[in-house]
Amino acid sequence: MIGTFVNVGTIIIGSLLGGLVKKIISQRINDALFNAMGLAAFGLGINAVVQNMSNTEYPVLFIASLAIGGIIGTLLDLDGRVGRLTSRSADDSAGASRLGQGLVTGSLLYCVGTLSILGPVQSALYQDHTFLFTNATLDLVTSMVLASTYGVGMCLAAGILLVWQGSIYGLTLLCGSFITDTMMTELSIVGGFLIAMSGLAILNIKDCKTLNFIPALFVPVIWCLLAGKLF
Repeated sequence: MIGTFVNVGTIIIGSLLGGLVKKIISQRINDALFNAMGLAAFGLGINAVVQNMSNTEYPVLFIASLAIGGIIGTLLDLDGRVGRLTSRSADDSAGASRLGQGLVTGSLLYCVGTLSILGPVQSALYQDHTFLFTNATLDLVTSMVLASTYGVGMCLAAGILLVWQGSIYGLTLLCGSFITDTMMTELSIVGGFLIAMSGLAILNIKDCKTLNFIPALFVPVIWCLLAGKLF
């Protein structure tokens, strides 16, 4: 898992550097960065949906995924739990709310992508860390920008990435290459919607409580695994 550890390390380093920058920028610049992050997240999310929607084999799977995932996440109160966690890393409730938004956005950007998903598979099967090293380079820059907006608390996203990529790595060792093109397409559509949700929250347009929809990411994976065996 050396590639994953490198990826985690670059996020921590980038977050620390970005956190230092945040301390010296004015409130006006900080507000501008928030708007930029919101627009970027919304645009990236919509782009992922549009790019993959025409290739889906299960046109209504994303609807079912969002519905099921939203119910599970709401029952588990994922948004509230993370809110309470981030409140310990911020000086006030507003800071905690913003940090929570940042962690959701950052974690989705770090985890929901071809390099971050296929990287652990390549690493487990062939000891090829090229995808993960490339992803680490991109995440270094992304984490600096996010931390300059949300603060050094963005380091927490590194732990989320470790669990995500570590799980894929472990499943690949146990099951082989279980990720198919179909699974990637369906996962990218659902992930795109979640990233767009995060963008809306950052822009204060609509707080969809994106964290409560995180379980939706697992529905396409489970469905594609079952469909591959049943059909």
